[in-house]
Amino acid sequence: MTDETCQWQGWREATERALYGPEGFFLRPEGPAGHFRTSVHASPLFAGAVARLLARTAEELDTEELALVDVGAGRGELLTGVLAALPPGLRVRPYGVERAARPAGLDPRIVWTDRVPDGERGLLFANEWLDNVPVDVAQADGDGVVRYVEVRADGTERLGGPVTGPDAGWLERWWPLREPGERAEIGRPRDEAWAGAVGALAAGTAVAVDYGHLRGSRPPFGTLAAFREGREVAPVPDGSRDLTAHVAIDACAEAGGWAARADAPGGRRAPEVLTQREALRGLGVSGGRPPLALASSDPRGYVRALAAAGEAAELLAPGGLGDFLWLVQRV
Repeated sequence: MTDETCQWQGWREATERALYGPEGFFLRPEGPAGHFRTSVHASPLFAGAVARLLARTAEELDTEELALVDVGAGRGELLTGVLAALPPGLRVRPYGVERAARPAGLDPRIVWTDRVPDGERGLLFANEWLDNVPVDVAQADGDGVVRYVEVRADGTERLGGPVTGPDAGWLERWWPLREPGERAEIGRPRDEAWAGAVGALAAGTAVAVDYGHLRGSRPPFGTLAAFREGREVAPVPDGSRDLTAHVAIDACAEAGGWAARADAPGGRRAPEVLTQREALRGLGVSGGRPPLALASSDPRGYVRALAAAGEAAELLAPGGLGDFLWLVQRV
């Protein structure tokens, strides 16, 4: 074994290196789309819904010019789709926030940056970003003492020192571990990341979309997982695979609510949590089949409508993409 393979680290540090370090998983040329499909890749209907949400945000702000900030932008797929679906007359300043280099051939209107721009008015949209913000993992030992889980680059784990300080406080409030063997992901870094993103928005709407859970229904053994080339694989922090864990959405919601600028028009407003099924239906996405009569009057139109209905059904599907949670914070 090499020295790096033998080194024990907390999962947060190991994930940071594996995903974003030199030759990290998310910095590879193929990007996330080379390994898994998100709602963005599933159908252009998703980008169309975000475009309608952007237009609603413009109406709320009483403006025809606003920013679209895509946090965790991948290779710019969502921004490209939204720009193609914009209604006439709406002027948009698009930002792609991503730690990877700017993709070749990206629309020149898109500003590519590694940090959320400060003071913009508009829509901040983070699709499957928070689940890749690295977090530590905790586990209750045989005596019920909650300890950090340490890991090597080959995926071998052991229990480390007791969880103390702010991490212990976060667990006690949001995800208490009571029984030996119970595990949790300590979501405090995600709360801070979301609060920072919301706090950067001068006015508008911030949306985080992710697989998540709420207090009272936390998974007893955590949700740490890994994916590579479209398949779920063992979570090994070696840079060869995505490392992800579901998001404690309610904890992020509270952090984002406090971060919303009190001096912005309207001040702080309570966050809203919806399923993707509810959110997309509210933005005009329907999985209903087109009327059969259309097949006779407009066969090509019927085929197109049938294909769109299938794509919509995937975005809304229970047990799949439809179960994603949307955290909506208006500033």
